[in-house]
Amino acid sequence: MIDFSTTFKGKKVLITGGLGFIGSNLAHRLLDLDAEILLLDALIPGQGGNLFNVSDIKDRVRVNISNVCDLNSLSHLVSGQDYIFDLAGSANHQDSIGDPFADLEINCRSHLTLLEACRRVNPDARIVFTSNRNQYGRLTQTPVNEQHPRLPVEPNGIHNITAEYYYLLYNYIHGLRTTSLRLTNTYGPRHLMQHHKQGVASWFIRLVSDNREVYIFGDGKQIRDLNYVDDVLDAMLLTAATEDTVGEVYNLGGSPICLADLVRKLIEMTGTGGYKLVPYPDQLKITEIGNYVADYSKIKNQLGWEPKISLHDGLRRTIAFYERYKQHYW
Repeated sequence: MIDFSTTFKGKKVLITGGLGFIGSNLAHRLLDLDAEILLLDALIPGQGGNLFNVSDIKDRVRVNISNVCDLNSLSHLVSGQDYIFDLAGSANHQDSIGDPFADLEINCRSHLTLLEACRRVNPDARIVFTSNRNQYGRLTQTPVNEQHPRLPVEPNGIHNITAEYYYLLYNYIHGLRTTSLRLTNTYGPRHLMQHHKQGVASWFIRLVSDNREVYIFGDGKQIRDLNYVDDVLDAMLLTAATEDTVGEVYNLGGSPICLADLVRKLIEMTGTGGYKLVPYPDQLKITEIGNYVADYSKIKNQLGWEPKISLHDGLRRTIAFYERYKQHYW
């Protein structure tokens, strides 16, 4: 078993998207491991960056607010870093359709810029990139393994595929030590809660907590695969600390549940809220992929990773966090 306290103690770590949901949780975890943390975030409105996410550790981390697509500034920031976790990006379907050029900038060009910066000034850095399930699009089978055809239904998926290929290519051509993780629906504390575009579980938690009615499109039987953020952090640290994962791609997965059952569970846990089944809006039909369940046997067999936090416990922790800090997220 890898001793993270030995691996990351005293190491310099750059986290892009560091003021966002996963990035800020990763910062807290790495500080517990005595790493030196630099957080980079553009604080693009509506994308999840939130200074409150690091308010309790602000004196123990460095924060840089800048554009990840600026090669000159990024070259300075990546210099000397031992580990780089590239978490910058967006996973929204509709925004990528409405403004594909902005999505290209956020989800493709930014990652190519980081790779070029590393190639030029820090080719020895260990780099972990996080992509998402939008790569797969409509499914031909479930559970979905890494070899499943990728048939994205919106620009975001195409840009994620391209960005991931850049990471694999820079490993192959330039020897950069890169790994890609394809995340599923990740939830937990410090998530963006102001709108519904970046996480169905988080949005449902907000609505139920506010004693509002949740509108579920279709019959509510569509399945989503949920990962509590702490389990995702475990996977990120494991892959970063293991050289055998260089040049590889891994699915993550967790607790599959249909949306109607998820909402009923939240209502039961909070004692508030309700739900109603409604027809799909026309603009959302085209991007609905149906059921999604990940096959994460590759990372389980190679690294021993599997989710440890049950859905009930993860939801309980998440609800408790927002009950305490709602004013900073609503």
